[in-house]
Amino acid sequence: MIPFDFEYYKPETVEEAIQLYTELSGKGKKPLYYGGGTEIISMSRAYNVYTEAVIDIKGIPECNIQGLKDNKLVIGSAVTLTQIAEANLFPLLGLTVQRIADHTIQDKITLGGNISGTIIYKESVLPLLVSNSEVVIGGSNGRRQVLLSDIFDQRIKLSHGEFIVNILIDSHFLSLPYLHVKRTKSDKIDYPLTTLAALKDNDRINIAFSGVCSYPFRSSLIEDYLNDTSLQNNMKINNIIDNIPDSILSDLAGSADFRKFMLQKMLTEVLEKLEG
Repeated sequence: MIPFDFEYYKPETVEEAIQLYTELSGKGKKPLYYGGGTEIISMSRAYNVYTEAVIDIKGIPECNIQGLKDNKLVIGSAVTLTQIAEANLFPLLGLTVQRIADHTIQDKITLGGNISGTIIYKESVLPLLVSNSEVVIGGSNGRRQVLLSDIFDQRIKLSHGEFIVNILIDSHFLSLPYLHVKRTKSDKIDYPLTTLAALKDNDRINIAFSGVCSYPFRSSLIEDYLNDTSLQNNMKINNIIDNIPDSILSDLAGSADFRKFMLQKMLTEVLEKLEG
């Protein structure tokens, strides 16, 4: 049970949602956009979030779309992980989201919520980064369409009052060779020790990681080492490990040394399966 009262709104258009946010924010109600609500509920119970108004974007058709249009796969921010996995229009994304949570929670977690939530792993962002996905953002100045990589640096960088409307993935990436590897401490469904998602595009491997550092990332330097044909595989992996962009995560699930060991094994698997 959420330990405070709040007003509930369910707009039918992007513009109505933004107008509501502006008005409610002006009244000091600290509004939050609401998709699946799993994080809002859990954080409010722990007294880590407070709002006097939630704006439910599930009533906006553009936030619920999932399908091909103009050679792009369009996925609305309110589409759930279960819906993405069942449609399987982008197999790498479908496989990744199947491993994020158990099926009951997948029915509630939305793509937009997983991308913009406070949990550090945000695994659904990995296939989107390696496929050069674009994101449509709604805000008080209208809509903007930008590369996800341009506004995702450790977390998604949204201005006050903005929210994700949908994600666009070029159809070129949907049928490329891919690999998803996830290692957890124990159970199949758990937060990752390390997760990676990779695509092979025009003989070059694109790769992104979660659980290695305290945020998900894709690194052009790491990809350069991974795709350097002048290097033996062990040298490629050593160079990648030496150029992780931040401290390797160490927590109760696994030490930094153990994560490094797992990452070495996973990178070997990537090279064996996608390099040829």
